[in-house]
Amino acid sequence: MPFTPYHFGPALFIGLVLLNVFDFLTFLIANIILDIEGFLVLFLNLDYPLHGFFHSFLGSSIVAVLLSLIMLKLRKYFTPFLSSIKIKQEISNKKIFFGAFIGIYFHIFLDSFLYTDIKPFFPSNYNPLLQNNSFTMDFIYNFCGWCFLGTLIIYLTILFLHYKKENNLKVRS
Repeated sequence: MPFTPYHFGPALFIGLVLLNVFDFLTFLIANIILDIEGFLVLFLNLDYPLHGFFHSFLGSSIVAVLLSLIMLKLRKYFTPFLSSIKIKQEISNKKIFFGAFIGIYFHIFLDSFLYTDIKPFFPSNYNPLLQNNSFTMDFIYNFCGWCFLGTLIIYLTILFLHYKKENNLKVRS
């Protein structure tokens, strides 16, 4: 998905649903970071596929390792912001690595249904997902949109539960 807005829907939805499994912020970044490759191709007018090496499981694994290492150092600085928007979770190395790899692989999974230039199993040109007629471009884009709507519902529920708990504590005091 050239340029990321569509990736936000599933990334936010899955990230909120699985707060106990992934590091939310790492998972979110992982779902969008690969599109830097396409942006650079367009911006610099490069003679290179829009979805090149880093849109393969091999290339994206390199990105996932780098993202994990960066997030291991920087993640703690984002905790106050996430807490301010009522997204609270324990940070762990496992959650950071898991979020980076699953987020990046999920990005490739979604894009592999849509684009002929993606070679998820590079160096092989084989893309078994592109031939899957069950998931059309409209289906994938609609899925992403519905996920975003689901995210709003989940996040509003998180806010509601937080404020309900906060009000119950005030009443007891």
